[in-house]
Amino acid sequence: MTAAGVSEPSRWVAVFDLDGTLTRRDTLMLFLASFLRRHPRRVLGLWRLPFALFDYLAKNRDRGVLKSRVIRMVMGGASRSAVAACADSFVDSLRPRRRLRPTALAVLDAHRAAGDHLVLLSASPDFYVLGVGGSLGFERTLCTEIEWRGDRLDGALKTANRRGAEKLRCLAWLRAQYPDLPIIAYGNSASDLDHLRHADRGVLVNGSPAARGLAAQSGILTASWT
Repeated sequence: MTAAGVSEPSRWVAVFDLDGTLTRRDTLMLFLASFLRRHPRRVLGLWRLPFALFDYLAKNRDRGVLKSRVIRMVMGGASRSAVAACADSFVDSLRPRRRLRPTALAVLDAHRAAGDHLVLLSASPDFYVLGVGGSLGFERTLCTEIEWRGDRLDGALKTANRRGAEKLRCLAWLRAQYPDLPIIAYGNSASDLDHLRHADRGVLVNGSPAARGLAAQSGILTASWT
């Protein structure tokens, strides 16, 4: 029973963000760095990075466009086998769990033990996030999908960048998939507040002071995970 005397649902759909929520830091930069270590000549493509950052800061502020441009600089034209090999190694590097938050894994395990449906919802790209979701036992993984041209990585976004309002659209889609179950969602940034607010229970994890203030105004719970 809750403090108000209302019974807790017997099952939830538990939706977890990846970067900063399950992990200690952003995974895309870690993955791109690991790809460059395997293919060091590709660092030459980063001469375009200052121009991409300038365009982002001075013009569109579109994180999806910036993400696509950086992926193309580092990985554009890479073969499926090269991307898969790096992705497999990267997922393995998370398994020792030094890059994952122990508290997050404990919460994930508690939801699994309760028989809840586990969903990973991330703005990071599918070429490694799908492997992370499988490794951690998620039932569904929703993430930003990247375009291929045959066997070669194009780098354009195939879907919208799964961030902000797009996560809210994903939440609505999940309600249609699990129509009789409430949703509990975990995220770590101000951009997660929209979908946390529309979940049946939202939890802001390790948020900034500004994000925690906004969460309090919306009735979103806050937590500190080690």
